[in-house]
Amino acid sequence: MNGIPNQGALDGLRVLDLSRVLAGPWASQLLADLGADVVKVERPGTGDDTRAWGPPWLSDEDGESTGESAYYLCANRNKRSVTIDLSEPDGQRLVKELASKADVVVENFKVGGLSQYGLDYASLKELNPRLVYCSITGFGQTGPYAARAGYDFLIQGMGGLMSLTGRADGTEGEGPLKVGVALTDITTGLYATVAILAALARRERSGIGQHIDLALLDVQIACLANQATNYIVGGVVPRRIGNAHPNIVPYQDFPTADGHMIIAVGNDSQFASLCTALGKPEWGKDERFASNPRRVKNRNELIAMICGITVSRATGDWIAAMEAAGVPCGPINNLDQVFEDPQVQSRNVRIEMSHPLAKHVALVANPIRMSESPVQYRQSPPTLGQHTGEVLQDWLDMAAADIDELRRTKLL
Repeated sequence: MNGIPNQGALDGLRVLDLSRVLAGPWASQLLADLGADVVKVERPGTGDDTRAWGPPWLSDEDGESTGESAYYLCANRNKRSVTIDLSEPDGQRLVKELASKADVVVENFKVGGLSQYGLDYASLKELNPRLVYCSITGFGQTGPYAARAGYDFLIQGMGGLMSLTGRADGTEGEGPLKVGVALTDITTGLYATVAILAALARRERSGIGQHIDLALLDVQIACLANQATNYIVGGVVPRRIGNAHPNIVPYQDFPTADGHMIIAVGNDSQFASLCTALGKPEWGKDERFASNPRRVKNRNELIAMICGITVSRATGDWIAAMEAAGVPCGPINNLDQVFEDPQVQSRNVRIEMSHPLAKHVALVANPIRMSESPVQYRQSPPTLGQHTGEVLQDWLDMAAADIDELRRTKLL
């Protein structure tokens, strides 16, 4: 890989990334972090849509904007960027050649969007029967909504997540809310990675690849988890209850003398310990609260009683007392507090990488910790077309003169 060290778990795997924005790039970044050679194909001149999704922008050593958005930087580490004009037949030919050398293709065009270029699964399968081809769309390859564009915010609403998120009706600030990050895109990227690795494992036995059809809506509904089964099993439509848990009490935020904290009691023993820490050990034996089903039934009464006590002390004092009692408890941190947290710092969650336009770029580390093939940070998120010549030589053995001619014709 032309001087890029690669000794990860997926060393030798070639991924052609035709996706943009977040769900697809999140999946391909994870594969890249695990050692795959990921080549990101972008439009000449503009590239991935998220390159323009700023501010904030990465600053150079003089504090000037480099034009690289923080949004783009979050999902494109360890990749190589190639610019190719897909609207031109010669550009389509180049991508086909790259696909013939790839193990995996990831794309998130609209349904049928790549067939006009001969870059759909059926076409590329003829060139490379071992290809694992992952398509990510809002609603999947089939169904009445298949042709619609799908965005995370839209899917959070349609998929039920927003109906569960937000303050309860009749309370201050009531109403549905989206999650503060594009969580459906992220979880779809994770499901895509799992599916790709499963398809590769099967290919080792069968010798052939396959098509993966992933829909944001499907993923969002799957990730409703217990809330979905609560409805399917119980027949009752869940409602918004703020930060509380539908099945466990007490499991929510509580006011303190200087802010708020979270108490997350998962069993009756922890509840008894909580009561002792609150100075009310008798609550643990009260028939109204002695078991979780009874606490759920008497939720409002119990929560009011706990709130009446937690407001008497500062958050830090309560957290220390709860930790000593073995009660799961913690603060609600802002992001500056997150990255200042000693646990976060000890795990090296923030990393820095060199960047061609800046002294360095700060990123969030991959959370996977592997003993024998750890994640390696080989390549900062690439600038647009940074590796075009390198990849065409590496994957296609193309001569430098031919690459220069393609550049002259504005194909790259």
